[in-house]
Amino acid sequence: MSSFNFFQHWYPLVPIEDINPQKPLPATLLGIPLVIWKPSSSQTYQVFLDRCPHRLAPLSEGRIDDKTDNLMCSYHGWQFETKGNCTRIPQADNPELIAKKSQNFCATVFPCRQENDLLWVWMDASSPEIAAITALPLSPQIDASKGFVWSSMVRDLEYDWQTLVENVADPSHVPFAHHGIQGNRDRAHPIPLDIIRSEIDLIEAKVDKPFKTTITFEPPCRLEYALTFGDEIKKIGLITYCIPVSPGKSRIVAQFSRNFATKLHKLTPRWWDHIQNRNLILDGDMVLLHQQESFLQHTNWKTAYKMPTSADRLVIEFRSWFDRYCNAKLPWAVESQPRPTLDKPREILLDRYHQHTQHCSSCRNILRTIQLWQWILVIYFIVVTSIVAVLPDHLRVGLGLWLMISAFLGLGIAAVLRFWLMPKFYFVDYLHSER
Repeated sequence: MSSFNFFQHWYPLVPIEDINPQKPLPATLLGIPLVIWKPSSSQTYQVFLDRCPHRLAPLSEGRIDDKTDNLMCSYHGWQFETKGNCTRIPQADNPELIAKKSQNFCATVFPCRQENDLLWVWMDASSPEIAAITALPLSPQIDASKGFVWSSMVRDLEYDWQTLVENVADPSHVPFAHHGIQGNRDRAHPIPLDIIRSEIDLIEAKVDKPFKTTITFEPPCRLEYALTFGDEIKKIGLITYCIPVSPGKSRIVAQFSRNFATKLHKLTPRWWDHIQNRNLILDGDMVLLHQQESFLQHTNWKTAYKMPTSADRLVIEFRSWFDRYCNAKLPWAVESQPRPTLDKPREILLDRYHQHTQHCSSCRNILRTIQLWQWILVIYFIVVTSIVAVLPDHLRVGLGLWLMISAFLGLGIAAVLRFWLMPKFYFVDYLHSER
């Protein structure tokens, strides 16, 4: 029986719009530390192993040198160009000898590509020729020429890759886990799900009610829902890429597409959709899946799960695929990695800032703007109050009154920013019992 090779596949690391091109960005995939960077003069990003060949310092702590446009290690100043070749060793006392053995001083470079607004990486640095002829797992619904518009989302999650895939492959949890956001528990109904195809490189399922839906799992990461309604003219896509980060950690890179209401798409800020919708959906799953995963550590899904309905068929098919082709485990690059504690407080499980905000350019930038306006409004209140206090009596009643009204209004807005809006970028507790 064939086994699935997790390393010889393409994975999306992050949406292009969320990368700061001015400094190296760390990432982890399959337990391998990576660094994303690009020269200021280039439009193409590079992905290196996040280790300097000199003394194994993280290159993600380095910088892009202003003069050479190369990646510089901040430990001893070694520099690397886009193909990984070491271009400068400041301590070199015998440059000729170093030049002869330059192949020993190269950074490890992973093949990468930029498609569908995502940065993709091939996780086997030794097989770039295979990467070149292997198609990316792209979605046909990310296509502006067919009338589609879309937005993206990235978030790190406190549970394993297989738990993430299993959860996304389960449409029947939506009315309950996401009640009031994406579903309604009072309208839950049977989901007649059929497995159409199941092979080592593809699992496909179909659902006919309430909407015609095709669910595609293209291992190791693409899990896509294609929904059609309105005489099959209107289409909605949920394209998720489930990324195995490290034991007990995963990342979801998602794209949400549709071919209607395109003007509304342009009017809705990306950051607002994230705090009011996308993050809430992921919050609704987080505690449930973290606990579920901890229970499954000590048993086998075949005996632990009770799955008598057709709605569970895709979960069963995925778990069977994982057993059959992967021996029910991921090939972590560092086998000795300790698994994170399974008893984490909610503040860590639902930590939006470190899981999402710091990775998302839209949320990161608007948070800075909100913080700036909060201080401006507070300073405005202090200044206006001070000015009104020294105004002559005949001005204080008229002009002073309006100034104080504006000052208190500004202070109220600052309070809304501080106590209502800002927390949504950091931590929002999700209590199913209160929904």
